[in-house]
Amino acid sequence: MYKIMLADDEGIVIDSLKFIIQKEFGDDCEVEFAKTGRNVIELAETFRPDIAVMDIQMPGINGIDAMREIRKTNDKVVFIVMSAYDKFDYAKEAMKLGAIEYITKPMERGRIVSALKKAMVMITEEKNRRSNDLMIREKLETVVPILENGLIYNILFHEYFDEDIDNYKTMLGLHAENAYMMVLVSGDAKEGNHMTNALGSSVKLQQNYREIREYIKLYFNGIVGSVMSNKIAVLVPCDYEEMDYTERVRVITNAREMIHKLSHTMDIAFRVGIGKVNRLARQDNSYRDAVNALLMTTNTVAHADDLPIGCDFEGEYPIDLEMRLFEEIAKGRTEAALSVARDFFDWIKTKDIMDIRLKILEFVMRAETIAYEKGLTYKIEDRRDYLPTVMRANDAESLWEWFKDRLIFSGTSISEKKTETTNDVVEASKAYIEANYTKNITLDDLSMEVNISSYYLSRIFKENTGENFIDYLTRLRIEHAKELLSTTQYSMKEIGVMSGYSDPNYFSKSFKKNVGVTPTEYREGK
Repeated sequence: MYKIMLADDEGIVIDSLKFIIQKEFGDDCEVEFAKTGRNVIELAETFRPDIAVMDIQMPGINGIDAMREIRKTNDKVVFIVMSAYDKFDYAKEAMKLGAIEYITKPMERGRIVSALKKAMVMITEEKNRRSNDLMIREKLETVVPILENGLIYNILFHEYFDEDIDNYKTMLGLHAENAYMMVLVSGDAKEGNHMTNALGSSVKLQQNYREIREYIKLYFNGIVGSVMSNKIAVLVPCDYEEMDYTERVRVITNAREMIHKLSHTMDIAFRVGIGKVNRLARQDNSYRDAVNALLMTTNTVAHADDLPIGCDFEGEYPIDLEMRLFEEIAKGRTEAALSVARDFFDWIKTKDIMDIRLKILEFVMRAETIAYEKGLTYKIEDRRDYLPTVMRANDAESLWEWFKDRLIFSGTSISEKKTETTNDVVEASKAYIEANYTKNITLDDLSMEVNISSYYLSRIFKENTGENFIDYLTRLRIEHAKELLSTTQYSMKEIGVMSGYSDPNYFSKSFKKNVGVTPTEYREGK
């Protein structure tokens, strides 16, 4: 149904247009009309036309001025202009206001019909576009919470590849490199620094999660995680590296107002802990700050920057270099770790020799602890000469050489262990596929066999073999089928079953797709 408004002071023109529209489009159009500029503007506000056929010269407000007024309240209306005057200025102004046709009187029926059809196509396309946009928004309402929870889960538990975080940031439109974490803790009531009936409260959180999420979004432009026990984690991106006093007061005030509204609306008591600003990859630290802030005070809202939480560093201590060093070590990126370590060492080498000895000994022990946690076998005697070695070194460069060697050992051990584990998993996967390719096996079957999640297995399998699971499985099946076709007289159906294809038609299609000919043609060509 198209809503068409006719604006002309001549009754015969109105009647003619109505007749043409009825004859050409029948019940697909609802038509209203007005004969003065003022009445046209008023009608446009109540009728909300899709198409407005406008005369330039009308009593009172002229057509061009009426179009300007209508456009203020209806930016989607399509104008078709009629005029007894074939004036360039009128036509130019009409086109500026979005008119798609400028028709001079006396009007031709064919041109009017053509203009109306053109307008209807434009309106239909716009309605479809809006409908598609709404559909996409509706789907996003389902997908975005899943993405947001995935990002928070991966960051807090360090279960991710670097590119995974980049993908989350892209999909969520997240550009900030820094952020802080908030944690909402719920219960029936606050007693000291804890909430009562945490278990019962977690059920209420699940039941009201969508509304709670909307409230959080209203007060903070944050990324909201799912319910974890009686807690909800929120990541708030920011463009500063440290929260100043004014911003801290604003954040605390917003948090107080938010939980006041939530408590009043849902009959659930809340406390909010707010962590320190940190880089995106270190939000687990900010989350711990937020939780510790609640443990250290009985306040309803507690900010980590207001409490003695975490370690303060005197002077220009390069804490960022320290944190980056162990991040690179944990990932087994030895070269990157050495580059950061060199920068750190250039800072510390000007200090007292004993301070240098103690610091690099501390760092080496930490790096090796990470390696042990990643699978390196621990032997207590391996560190027997560490203390004598650093004490014998009397200059910074000697200490650097030892420091560098131990970091290489730790980083290389981690990367080799990762490679070794990956190779073992991939080899076990290949052996399982080769032993079972005649059966109806799936990636889930394979992941259960090697005890690795299907997502991770799919990734490392492709990285190590150059093929995904399905392609690898298909190749084995086709190679086996080719061998049987060349050396046996089994029927096509039998060869299909012996190669893992229970459906003869699917076997034939798969074979032709991968070999270029059908199984019969392949056998005949041999």
